[in-house]
Amino acid sequence: MSYMASHGLKRARPTELVPGTVRVITARMDYLPADTAQDWQALELARLEQPTEGIVSVYARGRDYHKVMRSRLQKLSDQISAALGPLGYRVFTDSAPVLEAELASRSGQGWRGKHTLLLSREAGSTFFLGEIFVDIDLPVTDPVASHCGSCSACIDICPTRAIIAPYRLDARRCISYLTIEHAGSIPLDLRPLMGNRIYGCDDCQLICPWNKFARRSALPDFDARTGLAGSQLVELFAWSEEAFLRCTDGSPIRRIGHERWLRNIAVALGNALRVLDADFARPLVTALESRAEHPSPLVREHVAWALALKDQLDSDPV
Repeated sequence: MSYMASHGLKRARPTELVPGTVRVITARMDYLPADTAQDWQALELARLEQPTEGIVSVYARGRDYHKVMRSRLQKLSDQISAALGPLGYRVFTDSAPVLEAELASRSGQGWRGKHTLLLSREAGSTFFLGEIFVDIDLPVTDPVASHCGSCSACIDICPTRAIIAPYRLDARRCISYLTIEHAGSIPLDLRPLMGNRIYGCDDCQLICPWNKFARRSALPDFDARTGLAGSQLVELFAWSEEAFLRCTDGSPIRRIGHERWLRNIAVALGNALRVLDADFARPLVTALESRAEHPSPLVREHVAWALALKDQLDSDPV
């Protein structure tokens, strides 16, 4: 995450990022698929108890949100310009050194939860954020009060204890960071804690009481694609690079690449071996062995780690 340091004060000073900026318009866009069940939080938590299923974060099961939201922000900007006259603007959505959650909080979109995500009384936290930097003076909206109270559910559930204190996150321990942003070897002490999460982690949102108010999206873009919800680890691990690129076309998952995709699944397969009986573990071992000589040292390392767990279990006295 060196980009956060390299951009320095641009992150905190919009005028340094876009000269001439006078105001920032913030927006949010719900992403739960339209067919999401009422008890979706419980259903998603139950997936974590199925060790052979690969868990992809809910937001990443559909189309890449960067493309969807940027397009809609562009259309909104054009409409504002048509109504007000010439407008200097630039749109962002997780695409530049912008303090999105802080800007959204200050503009009244919600408050920062103890997990550091933005929370809304009307929509929970299952939404994307975007901004329009504009060169016109608009009325300023007021922030809203926090409504987390004494609740610490998000802190307590975090698998890797990445939320080290209320409102403080150690990104280096966050499964979302490890499976998406982190390019190298996953720390040994964190691998067993990742379970079957292969792209992102929703735990702190799944346990949050405010997400009973999470809204469904009217956009088909965020409907779950075949293969990205409910699929088995062995099936996903068998994807060739060509299959990976085809199945993740237009998806945010594509940006991690096939190598990291295999790395993440190898860890999940190793974790599954810890809890499965021998008969159920055999297909997982076979899948791992098929990648044992993979050209990538990163993949080979994580496959070897997973297979070593099986060897260790075989040698343990009954």
